[in-house]
Amino acid sequence: MRRANWVPEGTDLDKPNAARVYDYYLGGSHNFEVDREMARKAIALWPELPQIMRSNRAFLRRAVQFTAEQGITRFLDIGSGIPTFGSVHEIARAIRPEAEVVYIDRDPVAVAHSRLLLEGDRHSCAVQADLRDIDDLMSRPEVTAMLAAGEPVAVLLVAVLHFVSDAEDPWKLVAVLRDALPPGSALVLSHASLEGRPDQAEDHQKLYRMTPTPLTMRTHEQISAMFAGFELVEPGVVYLPQWRPDLPEAVGQHPERMTGVAGVGFRP
Repeated sequence: MRRANWVPEGTDLDKPNAARVYDYYLGGSHNFEVDREMARKAIALWPELPQIMRSNRAFLRRAVQFTAEQGITRFLDIGSGIPTFGSVHEIARAIRPEAEVVYIDRDPVAVAHSRLLLEGDRHSCAVQADLRDIDDLMSRPEVTAMLAAGEPVAVLLVAVLHFVSDAEDPWKLVAVLRDALPPGSALVLSHASLEGRPDQAEDHQKLYRMTPTPLTMRTHEQISAMFAGFELVEPGVVYLPQWRPDLPEAVGQHPERMTGVAGVGFRP
C-alpha cells in the first residue's frame, strides 16, 4: 500500500483505528480499507451509526459556538481525532477571531494530520498525549501555557471518555482537569450511553474489543457524575440532538436512538 503523505512512518496499516473509523462515518477521506471494513461491520449491526457520529459532531459545533458566545477564547480539545468537517478553531474563530486551540490525541496519525492542517496557524497546535496519562498531559508546555494565563478555558472531551476503562477511572481524570481550570472555564462532554439502545450496546462493545481502542458505554448516572464540580447549563445531560438544537424539529421523535448523551458545565 502506498503511504499517504499524512501517515507517519511506523503506522500500522493492518489494524483499524478509532479516529480513522470515525472519519469514515463522517464521510471523510482519511481512512484505510481496514478502517472501512470495520465500519461496514459496525453499520451492518447498527445502521444508524453514521447518523449518530454526525449528531455527535453537530453537538461539538453547537457547544463550541455556545462557549465562544460566553466569551471563552481558549480551547483544549482532548481526543480530537482527525479534524474533519469543521474543526474547533474554525468554529470558534467565526465568533472569536482570536481563539486559541490545543488539539490533543494519543493517535500519531491524527496528530500528524492535524499538524499538516495547522501549518502556519500561530494560535493552534497539535500534541500527541494520552488522557489516561494525565500527569504527562498536564505537563506539556502547550497545555501549561494555555492554563497559565488564568483566563477561562473550554475543555472538550467529546466522544473520548468511553475509550477510557473503569479501571483507568475517567471520573478522576476529569477531576484533575477540573482542578487545574481557572474559574469560568467550561467542560464540554459527550459519551456513549447504555440506555439509548440497550439492544445494540453489547454487540457494539464486542466489536470495539477487536481494536486497540475498546469501548465502555456507561449509564446516564455515571456520565452525569463526570460533571462533579461544574454547574450544568440547560438542558443538562441529554441525548445528543436535545442539547440546544439549532431548530426544535431537528431533535426528532426518538432522540434516544442517537444513544450518546452530552452536556456543558462551567466551573464556578
